[in-house]
Amino acid sequence: MYEFPTNGRTAFQVGVYNRDVRALVKENKSHEGIRDEWADVHLQDVLAHDEQEAKDIILRRYPEAQGFVVESVVLDNH
Repeated sequence: MYEFPTNGRTAFQVGVYNRDVRALVKENKSHEGIRDEWADVHLQDVLAHDEQEAKDIILRRYPEAQGFVVESVVLDNH
């Protein structure tokens, strides 16, 4: 995390992967526009007021319409 929690915001770690990439990788294929590594969960650090806001921030970066799935939202105690 590069920023310190401020203004009532808390640090969260959000796990996100791409369902389309995951399905293709299981068939030994690759997605045309997204790297195979997105079949696995990527942890993203987010500052937010609550878990829902953290999820919303990630889904703006990684839209559900493009196959991204939020797997977890966890309070980051570091």
